[in-house]
Order: sequence, then C-alpha cells, then structure tokens
Amino acid sequence: MNKMMLRAAVVSLTALSSGLLFAPAPASAQVGQASLRGTLTAPADNPVIEVAAVEISTGIRRVVPADAAGAYNFASLRAGTYRLEIKQRNGTRNSDAFTLRVGQTAGLDLDLATAPTPAAPATEGTAPAATTPEAGTDAAAAGSGGEIIVTGNRIRSLSGGQVGSVISSRLIEQLPQNNRNFLAFADLAPGVRFIEDSSGSSRIQGGAQDSRTVNVFIDGVSQKDYVLKNGITGQDTSSGNPFPQLAIGEYQVLSSNYKAEFDQVSSVAITAGTKSGTNEFHGEAFFDFTNQDLRDRRPSEIFPTYIPKTDTSNKQFGAALGGPIIKDKMHFFGTYEGKRISSPYDVRPNNNFPISSVPEQYRDNFGTFAQQFKEDLYFGKIDIVPTDNDLIELSGKYRKESGLQNITGIDAASTATLNKVEDKRGLLRWQHTGDQWINDVRVSYENAIFSPTPSTDGITQFFQSTERFGTSVQRNDILRFGAGSNFQSKGQKGWTLQDDFTFTGFKGHTIKVGGKAKWVKLNSLEQNLTNPLYTYDVNAIPGVAFNDTLPYRLQFGATKDASGNATVSSKNFQLGFYAQDDWDVTSHLTLNLGLRWDYERTPAYLDYVTPAVNVAAVSPENYPNLDKADYNINDFITDGSKRKAFKGAWQPRLGFTYRFDEAGRFSMFGGYGRSYDRNQFDFLQQEVSQGRFQVRSFNFIGNDSVNPCTPSQTCIAWNPIYLTDAGRQQLLGAATGGGSEFRFMNNDLKVPYSDQFSLGVRGRFSPVELEVGVTHIESNDGFVFLLGNRRTDGSFFFNDPTSATDIPQSPTTFTPNGYGSIILGSNGLKTNSDAAYFKLTKVYSASSPWSIDATYTYTRADENRKFGETYSLDYAQISDYPTLRSSAVPRHRLVIAGSVDTPIGVTFSSKFQIESPAFVKGFIDNADPFGRILVGRQVDSLGDVWGRRQLDFAFTKYVPIGFVSDQARIRMRVDILNVMNDRNYVDFNSNASDPAFGQRSSYSIGGNPPRTVKLSAGFSF
Repeated sequence: MNKMMLRAAVVSLTALSSGLLFAPAPASAQVGQASLRGTLTAPADNPVIEVAAVEISTGIRRVVPADAAGAYNFASLRAGTYRLEIKQRNGTRNSDAFTLRVGQTAGLDLDLATAPTPAAPATEGTAPAATTPEAGTDAAAAGSGGEIIVTGNRIRSLSGGQVGSVISSRLIEQLPQNNRNFLAFADLAPGVRFIEDSSGSSRIQGGAQDSRTVNVFIDGVSQKDYVLKNGITGQDTSSGNPFPQLAIGEYQVLSSNYKAEFDQVSSVAITAGTKSGTNEFHGEAFFDFTNQDLRDRRPSEIFPTYIPKTDTSNKQFGAALGGPIIKDKMHFFGTYEGKRISSPYDVRPNNNFPISSVPEQYRDNFGTFAQQFKEDLYFGKIDIVPTDNDLIELSGKYRKESGLQNITGIDAASTATLNKVEDKRGLLRWQHTGDQWINDVRVSYENAIFSPTPSTDGITQFFQSTERFGTSVQRNDILRFGAGSNFQSKGQKGWTLQDDFTFTGFKGHTIKVGGKAKWVKLNSLEQNLTNPLYTYDVNAIPGVAFNDTLPYRLQFGATKDASGNATVSSKNFQLGFYAQDDWDVTSHLTLNLGLRWDYERTPAYLDYVTPAVNVAAVSPENYPNLDKADYNINDFITDGSKRKAFKGAWQPRLGFTYRFDEAGRFSMFGGYGRSYDRNQFDFLQQEVSQGRFQVRSFNFIGNDSVNPCTPSQTCIAWNPIYLTDAGRQQLLGAATGGGSEFRFMNNDLKVPYSDQFSLGVRGRFSPVELEVGVTHIESNDGFVFLLGNRRTDGSFFFNDPTSATDIPQSPTTFTPNGYGSIILGSNGLKTNSDAAYFKLTKVYSASSPWSIDATYTYTRADENRKFGETYSLDYAQISDYPTLRSSAVPRHRLVIAGSVDTPIGVTFSSKFQIESPAFVKGFIDNADPFGRILVGRQVDSLGDVWGRRQLDFAFTKYVPIGFVSDQARIRMRVDILNVMNDRNYVDFNSNASDPAFGQRSSYSIGGNPPRTVKLSAGFSF
C-alpha cells in the first residue's frame, strides 16, 4: 500500500471516530456488545417520549428517543442486567429487571395500554420488586406512574444465521473443570472442540479447520496471534490461560456465520466481556488443589508394568475486588490468578516398538516424568461515566509464564524446553451516544513474546526403525534424547485504532459502519538445532541388531548473517472496513446484510529479494533436475517487486430470521458468509530466516536402508569427527552451500478463507429452548510446505519399477549440489464440513434453579492433508493428495452440561462429553504396482464404540458468615473429573501396511485426566 492509501485510511478512521461517516451496518453494535430494540405501544393521549436502559449494578443509563409508533433502539449495551425507564407524556414507568447476554441481539415489545395494573405499585427510582431473571423467564404485568412492567418471556432473539452458544457467568463458575481456562466450555457450541494435550496446552478448533483459524475478542478487541499457531497470543505450547477466569463475565461462541464486524477468523469466533466494578464493593478469593494422592493411576503407570505414581501437583489461586470510586460515575475492578503445576508425561516409542529391543543403556529415557509450570495473570479495569451519553473504559492485562515442558511422545526428558511467555495488553475505549447514533472508538496496545530455549545443550540423537511389509517400507520413531532443539523468540508488538459507528435514525434499520487500522511489528528469531541432531536407522547395518553408531543424517543450525543477527522483523500494516444493516423488513422478518473488506501488508514477504546465491544454486546449470519438473522455480524467486498484497478480501455476510409468531417463540434462521483469515508469519518468515540462520543437512553413504543417497558434497562417508564442532565446521567448508536448506515462497500466495452456510429453526417451550440446524463450511487456500527436490529426470518418485527393491520414496536426498532440500511455501489445503446439530438450553433463574445446555453434532468432514500437518513432503503437489475423512473431527459428538440447587444447600453441576472414534491415515508404498497410496480407517478405541468419553461432577456449598457484608460467604467445593475413569487413549498405529494399523500404539491418554479429585475453597462478599 502506498503512502497516499495509508493517509486515506487514517483520514477515514479519523472521520469514523468523529462520528462523521454514515453508511449501512449491523444491529449488534460492536463485537461483544448486546443490542435491544422493539416497540412500546401506548395510548394516543399518553405516548412514549423516550426510553432509558439502566444497568442495575452500576446505575449507568443510556437514553434513546421513541418515534411516533413507540419504536426504540439501543444499539450497543454491555452485557448485564437492566431495567427500562419508559418516559411518557404523563409520567414514567419502569420495567422489571431483564438480562442481556454478550453479543445478543434482542427484541422487546410491550403494550402499555392493555397490560394489567399491579396491586402494589413501586415508587419511581426504586429497585425492581421482581427477582432478577434471565431473559426468557415467565411473567406478565404492567403499571402506571412509575409502576413496574414485567418483561418476562417477551424478550426474543434476533440472532440471524449465526450458529453458536452463550456461556454465562454461572456456567463458568459452577461447571467442573481442570485448569480454570474460561474457554473450556466453548465446546457447548455446535461443532466446536476444546482440546488439551499432554503438556497442558489447549486449543479451540471447529469447522474441520486448524486452531490457527480461530479468533477471540475480549471487550471487542482481537486477541489474534499473527506469528504462531493456536489462534490467540500465548496459547502456543503453553499450559497457561489466555485471561483470568475471574475477570470474564460471560462469552459467546460462534461456530458459523458471524457478522461483518468479525475479522481474521475463518472457523470459531469467540467474544467475551470482562467484569466491571459496581456501586457496591464485591470481592472474592479462591484456592484449588489436587495432587497424585487425589487421582487414579494413569494407564502408563499400570501398563506394561506397575510403577509408583509420578508426583503431580496442581495449585491454582487468585482474588478479585471491584467497587465504586464515585457512585454511578466511576468504578474499578481488578483480579489476579496464579498457577503452579507439576504434571506427568510419558516417553514411549511410536507404533508399539518394543522397548526391550532398545539397548539397555538407553532404556532409562523411557517412562513417566514430571514437567513444571508457573503462571501469574493480572487484569485491571476502570470505567468512567462523565455524562449520560458517555462511557470511558481503561483496562490492562499482564501475563507471565515460565516452566520446564515436554510433550508425551518419543522425546526424552533431557530434550525438554524452558518456556517463557510474556503478554501485555492495554485498551482505552470511549463510547458516545447521541439521539439516533452511537460511536465507539478504541485504542489498544499489545506486546506478546514467546521465547522457549533448550534445557540441555550438547548433541541430540534420534533413533528410527525400519519395517518392511511386503514391498512397503515404513519408518517408526523410537527415541530422541540428549540436548534440546527448541530455541525461539517470537512475538508481536503494536497499536490498533478501531471505530464502530451505529445509526438508528431510519425506521426498521440498524445501520453500522466500522473500521480498523493496525500497526504491528512482528518478530521472529528461530535458531532451532543449535544443538546438532544425528538421526540413526537402527536397521541399516546388516548383522547389527541395533545400529547406534552410524547415523544416516546430520542436521544442525548455523548463523550465516555476518552481523550474527538472525531476528526477522516485519512492520505490518492491517486495514479493515465493514458495513452492515440489520433490517426489520416486517414484524416477522429480519435481514442481516453485511459486507467486509480486509487488507494486510507484510513487508518481510512482499519486499523480499531472493539472494543471488540461492538463485544460482537452483539454476539449470547447477541443478538440472528442475528442467523437467512439474513446477516452475521462477514462481518462487523474486527481485522485490513481484509480490503484491492481496486486495480481494471482500466478504459478504448475509443472514435472516423469520419469526412464525408475534412473540417470536418459533423462528427459522439461516445465512451465508465468507471469512478470510491470514497467512501465519511463522511460515512466511522462514524464507528470510533461512538466509540468516540456516539448517544444514548432510547424509551419510550406506547408513539409510530406506532412501540411500547418491554421493555428492552433501552425501558423504561417515567419520566420527563429525560428532565434534570441529568436524561440523569441516563439513561447512567442504560443501559449496554448506548443506544449507532452502525456503522459497510462492510469489502469488493466496489468503486462506472459508465459506459458511447455515439453516435451522429455533423454538421456545418455556422454560426450554430448542434449536435444530445444518451447516456447511468449506475452507480453501490453507498454507502448505511442499518438497521442491526432484530426481535427475525431473520426476518426484523413482520412475523405474523394474527393480523389486525400489519403492516410491520422496526425493529427499536429491538435493542441489552442496545444499540441503528445497522447501516450497504455497497454498492448497482444503477442508469440508457438513454438520447437523441439535441444541437444548434451559437457563438458570432464581425461580427455577436449574440449568441444562446440551449439544449433539453429527459431522461429515474431509480434508486433502492430515489435520494439523503443514509440511506435505510425501507427494509432488498438494493436488496429488487424496481427499479423505478428517483426522480431527469426530463423526458424532455430544456435550451436556447442567447444574441444580439442591434442597440441602449444595449446588450440583456436571459435564458429560462423548464422541465417536478418531480417523487415522497412513501410506502404503508399492513396488508392483508402483505407487504410494494414502489410506485411512477409524481407530480401535474404547471397544470401538466411542473415541472419547468423560463425565465430570462438581459439588459446591456456600456458607453465609455475616461478616464484612450480608453477602459474605465461604465456598467449599469438590470436583471429580473423569468419574468413570475412562482411558481416552490418543496414540494409534499409523503404519498402513502393518496388520495393527489403527490399533492403540501406546498407553498415553494425552491431556485427558484419569479420575481426579480437585479440592477448592473460596471466600466472597
């Protein structure tokens, strides 16, 4: 984008924040806000003049005029409990209390002329007499002269084609959970999964797409991670939480067809609202604890031999305080949460390779070990209401993590990583309300750093076995031990200016425009393999039972840049605009018409110049293998002018709701939306970083039984001197390119996107709400790495099937002379998801003290690459991969959560989840007929009936103490996780030629807990 376009963008945003720009947009105000509109029918001689929405806990008022027909529109309200003050010509009436949920678009019509008069009118300005209900509770009454009008179940949803769920503060507080990650209940939305791995890292995924396509908005601000995976900052290989749970009021999970204000997301969008202080002082504190004495044995502590439990400890603690600074005008809220965790992980060979076949000196690397984690998480917020038309909020978050981390698998404890995460965010928001418009402007700052380093230095050794099944050959990973290899420092830092302007002056329309500009510096330092890696084929040497002396490959990193600076930085600029209109066509039909456009400039990719030495290395003179290749290497070479930022990210977002009855109890909804995500910087930066810190790769003659190399500068005879630094330096000097690998990015990289369709019906059968729907989500242009090596005749696979020993192996050893492999960055990953779901909801209220949220989803999903695998080096092109059933989307999934207040004063809550078995894929390599086939099958898991099942209970007792305040109480709680002690195994044989293909290959249960008791105590007032 040139300077003129940049100036125009800033000018446009300035105009927006000044409230000068009018164009079509949505009713739900900004991301995370609620809206309320309707008609108040009154006698002709006593019309409604204006309506005020009063947030009961803070006294914050918002006033809008009513038109001649009594229509009113609150386009942007914080989630909370409100009452309406209805000003008529001859007096004022108050509604009773009602609750607006985060992201809710609600309608409320009242007939003031015909409603009955209550027996005991309330005095104007007093609190509502009725107990505060959730939206949807039954009631009906009206009054005059300041008397109460009960709203009750007249609140109706105008949600359009959006598919998802709202997770209330009660669900967050009451449902059983393990790690106090507020996102843990996102799986109550159709098609959404919340997954924890053995290291404690968590991720959200939906729509058959990877977790990097998720986005979370907190107080309307995107938490997107632009550099790393898992969607939001801080969640890449971390046991930490993205936000203190005490600070979250409630959140909305959208799995399909979100509105135009949502950006940089193509699967699951989550919007959360934080708590604020109120006109009363409230505080709480808690302490959670569990250890190895409060859990059952993990399967790896029972099989294959019975061993003592590994020490386990999980301590979580925190406190929050909020209250008034100036009543009705200024409030504060602050919270802290901490974690101290020691958790077990397993080191086991893949595919059930017998440990007894490993030499005795290496067997101590296998077993169960403990990893450590520490997190401190802070959040603070101040809100100011200088006038009835203005709301100012200032908030900040600080997150700091450290720990010793490993992941269940083949990596020995010595290869563990010292993790460090630091995340700072700040937000200043000003909302100004006019008679028929609202302007909401935010300025936010972020600074997130992820910097893992090896816990041990030295050399790393990696053992692999080779198994032959007929003509097919497969490698199995056995053990990686010695030094660690993970050395990174990656993050993002910058400012965002965003504005949302909503206009309600046209009857039947809520019109909104919004814009966002972001200046963010992306940083990436990746020096993996500073500790050299030696890979051994243990079956390579005839007559040797276990080859641990002759590696077939050596890989190590070395700085190339003369300055020694290997950090890649990119000063990115992002720009987005949207417009949307929520149009009440009739009293029954509402249309949601939106359009969004996004743009991003990444200088590190766009302005990159391919080094002349790289161009020469792959030229026909030096590497003729590409002369007859199935791709043109010039499509990946640039002089700094061949790449353009994508400007075609136009995203229509369309939805409708048709209400069959006047009360809106029964409705049909649907929608279509296109959503663009972005290319992760961790991929793009590799082209630049390879020029500064390169991974060098050398193969050794005769030591690889699967894919032997042809003698060259990087295929040489093994010499023990190469185990030393002097020997590695000798290799660098002997090879023309020092064995350095290449990363080439396509000059025409596309931006990943998804198309989403939904159709369904909703119905309210008091007190239960039902929803049935279908969705189709199709994602395209996902980022992928391909192998650019080709054989001497330009082919990818060996083209002479006459030899019975030849199998179609990738040409990993056919590298440019003196160099390592060619890796090409391109697009082409695709997924499809067709789902049908059923959702049942009953909201808790004081008059009906129980709740239930249940969602069943049936999904048929497929993909053209194994889920989560960006590197696709097994075929020449991504188009060569067959489209198979998704590896990460269960066919059937049921999640049920509920709570009830019992007569003995104990609140019982439970969550149950069950899903069908996973799908595993593997290759079959054939010599006759010659070819490589990718096949898949459903795994054998838990009796081949379900793939994962977990039932959790929680019992909470509140004891009033009458100290500090009349609301002070002590909380005592017991959580029982995985009550039935289901063993939810996660590792399955992926060798498609093995008769055991699809069967359990280890006793690892990943992040799924054995039966565990967690004890909690708390105090609140």
